Amino acid sequence: MHTLLKSNTKEVVIGADRPFVMIGEKLNPTGLKKLGQALVEQNFDYVKQLAKRQVDWGADALDVNVGHPGIDEVAMMPKVVEAVLSVVDVPLCIDSGDPAILEAGLRCAPGKPLVNSVNGEEKQLAAVLPIVRERGAAVIALTIGEEGIPETAEGRLAAAGKIIERAATLGIPAEDIIVDPLVLTVGHNSNAATVTLKTIELVRKEYGVNISVGASNVSFGLPDRPSINSAFLALVMQAGATCSITDPVKLGSTVRAADLLLGKDSNSMRFLKYFRATEKLREQEAAAKA
Repeated sequence: MHTLLKSNTKEVVIGADRPFVMIGEKLNPTGLKKLGQALVEQNFDYVKQLAKRQVDWGADALDVNVGHPGIDEVAMMPKVVEAVLSVVDVPLCIDSGDPAILEAGLRCAPGKPLVNSVNGEEKQLAAVLPIVRERGAAVIALTIGEEGIPETAEGRLAAAGKIIERAATLGIPAEDIIVDPLVLTVGHNSNAATVTLKTIELVRKEYGVNISVGASNVSFGLPDRPSINSAFLALVMQAGATCSITDPVKLGSTVRAADLLLGKDSNSMRFLKYFRATEKLREQEAAAKA
């Protein structure tokens, strides 16, 4: 099953038989004070810098979130989308829990964007799915039910099924649903990652839809987070995840290496091309800091 995302000039195909898709996570002010301040000041040059850097480092699409205190997010989202589109031509993922902000971003995002996100709560289903249908977008489905994040893989499968089935009643096809099985930190629960891996297995078997995983949550509160995130990302790729909202600068090499090992890189060409390109980027960024 393939999920197709489009910008004005590019198409990104997400599927189990395709290379893993990276959706850049760095256009989100949560945890990025400098970006938050830039949004307050309407410093869109910094937004453009972040967008271009992520695409240079291999992002196939970009997540755009403007959630920050002190700004009008409905007014800000189109401005940020416009700034991003002025420097890159990849598909966009409009990221907000507020339907009004989603609509504002989707009106400006060309082609076929991605919505981040909907969950299995009735209020969210009723608010977000009609927006997705009207726009003809794809959507990330968080495996959250009315009682929150289920502790078991079976509970998360049920949450995913509810969203997929509700979407179908509105005419949203399964290929436009990307399920996020969610991962909690292993620092709090040593079985958190294994529940996620089991959820991927169950969702793939039952529904065959594409899977997106946020790798960074798994290591929260622990030292050497990049090593944990990298190992986890390789594991979920083997389990059947097909895309991730992640940091391409830190995890791009892991993705290219895992694709190579999983037989999705004929003659190692994508890995070698990526290695050479990022080697030059490292040199250029080091020189700029010197």
